[in-house]
Amino acid sequence: MRASSVVLLPHAPSSVAVARRRLSSELADSGVYDSVVDDASVIVSELLSNALRHARPLPSGQVKVCWLCRGDLLELEVSDGGAMTEPRRGPGTLSSLGGRGLGIVEALSEGWGVRHEEGTTTVWAILRTPRSSGDDRMTAPAGAHAVVPDLSAFPDLLDEPDEDLRNGTRSEVAPSRAYPA
Repeated sequence: MRASSVVLLPHAPSSVAVARRRLSSELADSGVYDSVVDDASVIVSELLSNALRHARPLPSGQVKVCWLCRGDLLELEVSDGGAMTEPRRGPGTLSSLGGRGLGIVEALSEGWGVRHEEGTTTVWAILRTPRSSGDDRMTAPAGAHAVVPDLSAFPDLLDEPDEDLRNGTRSEVAPSRAYPA
């Protein structure tokens, strides 16, 4: 198993897919359950997307993505050249176009934080990584970390569709609460 990787990537949106593919491949090859690989991929995507959107690149013009497996823990890190603001979890309301990334990281991880070192800002997250013994990768063992989102904060998501929408008898687009007609 590869215990760690450090990847320097261009400060460009295409780097998100490159990092996600490499992380997924290495974790899957090391026997980490698919559901955990998926969570780790989402976390890296969110951290890297935030770095690209809000921060400067490192002096080399790049961003650094690292992961390190220690026992059943996986530490994920994204380092950049810093920004004018501190990375923090936003409110992430239904109508906002952004601000959900670190909330997603918080929900999927055991914890996350920010570290500052000599002109570099690193946002990290810790994830539990139980491993499979072979062919049972699709099913995580009992007690493995799983997140079921609490949708009570989003009442619009819990609404039942109108009867005519359920039966398929309506041909026009239903008005959206986010974008009223």
